[in-house]
Amino acid sequence: MSATPGWCLRLKAQPDFRVDFGGVLPARLAAMTADEVARVEVRHGNAVLTLGELFAIVALGDGGPSTELRLEGDLSRFDAIGHGLDGGVLRVDGAVGDRLGLSMRAGEIRVQGSARQLAGCEMAGGLIEIAGDVGDFAAGVLPGSMDGMRGGTLIVRGKAGARCGDRMRRGTVVLHGDAGDFLASRMVAGTIAVAGRVGAHCGYGMRRGTLVFAGPQPVVPPTFVATHHDIVVFWTLLRRSLAYHGGPFAGLPARAPRRLVGDLAADGKGEWLLPRAD
Repeated sequence: MSATPGWCLRLKAQPDFRVDFGGVLPARLAAMTADEVARVEVRHGNAVLTLGELFAIVALGDGGPSTELRLEGDLSRFDAIGHGLDGGVLRVDGAVGDRLGLSMRAGEIRVQGSARQLAGCEMAGGLIEIAGDVGDFAAGVLPGSMDGMRGGTLIVRGKAGARCGDRMRRGTVVLHGDAGDFLASRMVAGTIAVAGRVGAHCGYGMRRGTLVFAGPQPVVPPTFVATHHDIVVFWTLLRRSLAYHGGPFAGLPARAPRRLVGDLAADGKGEWLLPRAD
């Protein structure tokens, strides 16, 4: 039997409890028949349900990639969607729960809605794009772990909650909206670009990494100081890569931004870039 062009799962009704959707990945389902997909089990509270009990299962016939999985409906009670994704495309038409794209390594996740806490947590590669808002600890770290986001790209069209980029080690986060308190707290490396306002204690404990403020200028804490290094070449490359994301990032000025370094209470090698209009 030839592979299907992918599967679409349409939610029948809201489950009574939270559902752990980890392990339901495009590549896994691509090799299955409709009956086999319907028998895939997921945790529902302390019980187990099959996908056939929760979703109407429809084969995609639009010529898309065979490793595509589409989810339709309000999935805000479904956690760990895309956990460990290592290839393929996962599209969600609706809101999602906690831990979207947890520890994903490759592939794409595109959500036409909002996500709860820990979106992109500890991801190591691939792309996550969220049309709405994200909760706390996006691109962050699980309790007890040392490293947050380790690679890939997280794009948030809405706003982000507190602790976005906590312990982030690598990768790129693009926030089109506001960010909550403790943005880039304990950041080790990587790049975060934000177009909206930021909350209190931005860059708290930041050791390295780059923050780009494309919108309102933040309040500068006393543990960050100005530098006068020549960063014209670096800024030219960075602004070009950010312009791809559109919105305020498309109009970043060519003139090198004001540069601050800190957190001097930690390692003191993180940088803030505050673009100035020409």
